[in-house]
Amino acid sequence: MIKQRIMIVGSNGMLGQRLTEYYLLQNNAEVYCTSNEDESFIPNVDYDKIDLADKKSVKKAVTKFFPDVIINAAAYTAVDKCESEKELAWKINVTGVENLIHYAKSVDAKLIHISTDYVFDGENGPYDETKIPNPISYYGRTKLASENALLTSGINYAIVRTNVLYGHAKYGRPDFVKWVVTSLRDGKEINIVDDQINNPTFLDDLVKGIDGLIKFKKTGLYNIGGKEFLNRFDFTIRIADFFDLDKSRIKRIKTADLNQPARRPLKSGLIILKAETEIGYKPHSIEESLIVMKRELGL
Repeated sequence: MIKQRIMIVGSNGMLGQRLTEYYLLQNNAEVYCTSNEDESFIPNVDYDKIDLADKKSVKKAVTKFFPDVIINAAAYTAVDKCESEKELAWKINVTGVENLIHYAKSVDAKLIHISTDYVFDGENGPYDETKIPNPISYYGRTKLASENALLTSGINYAIVRTNVLYGHAKYGRPDFVKWVVTSLRDGKEINIVDDQINNPTFLDDLVKGIDGLIKFKKTGLYNIGGKEFLNRFDFTIRIADFFDLDKSRIKRIKTADLNQPARRPLKSGLIILKAETEIGYKPHSIEESLIVMKRELGL
């Protein structure tokens, strides 16, 4: 059996970890992991440190493995820091993608790139793939620039827009669900905005969506998100209800109350009909995903 050679960039991140775990279990896949840390968080994998902004580093990794598919799950996602660290954000989110494009072309690999609903202004969401982007933060501008680099690249690519990722990753910072559960169980009060609307995306669903794009040999732009649209406060209430936690400690606030350096798209979210019809994408409901997380985390 010929194995598909899959290179995961950003393998130490939340999504990267889940992608790695998924493809390690597939008999028809050979996996090569890269991230910007010295060592892989997941043990016993083929791993190299990579600096996306350094062309030589990218060349060394790509030409070592000669992948069939490169999945770029790496990004500088600190939205507020992007406003003050513009050069770093651009190097990782744009120059890094340009470097991946260059060497994907040299080995004839498909490049799957993860993008975001932050390419929109959040005035008239949810958005389908035909809507015109209008980013309102520097992070959003870098992600749109990376999309545009792919659009004009001439390579075999797919762009995946997603939003509000949650799900269990063994290493690194906790996701939103685990943070809510841990905070409320510790008796802490948490401030949650009620004016940011999205369709939160379960990590395992996003992995399956990415795999669907590979299996069905799809190119172009696809939205991969959850099936339910709700604001962040209501999402938190749903989490508290499921885990039988004290909802009185969840305080409703507005995004403006946070005085964040970067503006956020408020009425956002991504319409997933294209993925549902073209690759058979079937996301979990929020409750279904929380059942999976409860089992995995032992919460």
